[in-house]
Amino acid sequence: MQQYLIMNMLDFPVLSTTIFLPLVGGILILLLKNDSIIRITAFITTLITFFISLVAYGNFNPGTHHFQLGEHLPWIPAYEINYTLGVDGITIFLILLTTVLSPICVLSSWEAIKERVKEFMFCILLMETAMIGVFCSLDFILFYLFWEAMLIPMYLLIAIWGGPRKDYASIKFFIYTLFGSVFLLVAIIAIYLTNGTFSILAAMYRSYPFSFQMWVFLAFAIAFAIKVPMFPFHTWLPAAHTEAPTVGSVFLASVLLKMGTYGFIRFCLSITPSASVYFAPLMITLSVIGIVYGGFVCLAQTDMKKLIAYSSVAHMGFVTLGIFSFTLFGFEGAMLQMLNHGVTTGALFLCVGIIYERTHSREIYDNAGLGKIMPIYVGFFGFFSISAFAFPGTNNFVGEIYVLIGTFIKHKTAGFFAVAGAVIAAAYMLRLLKQIVWGREDRRVIKDMTPREVIYLIPLVLFVLWVGFFPKPFVTVMEKSLSHLLTYVRTYYN
Repeated sequence: MQQYLIMNMLDFPVLSTTIFLPLVGGILILLLKNDSIIRITAFITTLITFFISLVAYGNFNPGTHHFQLGEHLPWIPAYEINYTLGVDGITIFLILLTTVLSPICVLSSWEAIKERVKEFMFCILLMETAMIGVFCSLDFILFYLFWEAMLIPMYLLIAIWGGPRKDYASIKFFIYTLFGSVFLLVAIIAIYLTNGTFSILAAMYRSYPFSFQMWVFLAFAIAFAIKVPMFPFHTWLPAAHTEAPTVGSVFLASVLLKMGTYGFIRFCLSITPSASVYFAPLMITLSVIGIVYGGFVCLAQTDMKKLIAYSSVAHMGFVTLGIFSFTLFGFEGAMLQMLNHGVTTGALFLCVGIIYERTHSREIYDNAGLGKIMPIYVGFFGFFSISAFAFPGTNNFVGEIYVLIGTFIKHKTAGFFAVAGAVIAAAYMLRLLKQIVWGREDRRVIKDMTPREVIYLIPLVLFVLWVGFFPKPFVTVMEKSLSHLLTYVRTYYN
């Protein structure tokens, strides 16, 4: 089975522009001195990048599984390294997720960040370039450069603008992810030595010896499991989330974790299908453990940010469960949950950041009883909370239903435990919501949400409702690519 690249026929390189415009904006920011102008420049840059990504989406054809809007330039011909870009139904929404959240992150940090504003905004824009580059790259070396480039700004966001234990959290994050990157590099080198090229297109859908697939899968799986993070590689996540500034937590939860699940879909299934099938029981077991374990740990948390951080372990467990169910429902549910988790959990971290700016505490008890004094805030927080535990009519309900159907088709025991995890999620989110709204009588005077805060949360509300009631447009775009991948994997599945 061949994988083709449909070249970009527009008058400008839409993918390259989407990738590198934030970097250009970041370099421009380094030349500016006024903090207000720096903030405005960063916001305009991210907003323009979003509109350019919409152009890419508008020119995307959902009727084919092939990569589209392709760009190809020789880079280092002696080693078959090329600058190759392209998107398919798996990546187009992940790019849009990144470009939507970037201007929201700039707005959310408008007043929260008062020191080193220039450097902070540069880190945001550099992060955006690296994240979009990961999803567009069709050359392993280009992919790996963007993958590693992402570590630097995230490390700086935590280490410079983080909380009291920022040194510990930033170093732990860096060491864990760098450790995973070493295994990723080993897998890339092994594929290059076999194929004689770093082209991702050339590596996909080829027949490799089973022993080769086993070792390459394990190398890939360690790298991607750390990034997701899957149990038991999750221990870096709570510290990084808790100590990171709000923007860092949003990028971590909404985009960086998706790089791990994207890696499983893009590389493990298409390059090492036999090994993926062989290790599927282990991956499903770890996914179920993550779902249940993450839920129980959330029940014990008193810190709002830690609770949401540990919930990511559970939510991402549903994604990996859907991937290794090897069903179309599971694949589509996994992709939907990648988007849903990015929006809902990102929004919850934004809500925590909003209240932290006012009370300077993330403890549930310190922020209890806000129902009467911050009704607008409680409305948004409540809405995203019920979305987080998959209330019918919200985006997470659709994604989880897809994953559960796909899981029950072939793995009924795993489906049973996943349902139990969903019930636990309702328990810890309702407990959190009850405390925040009615926890105790509060006579403090706290300003409710500002128009700026309302404005950047409204698009996320609309997304939750859109997917919750009308998921078909999303499923249609990704269906051809996922069906093509599933057809290939099933040839190795008994």
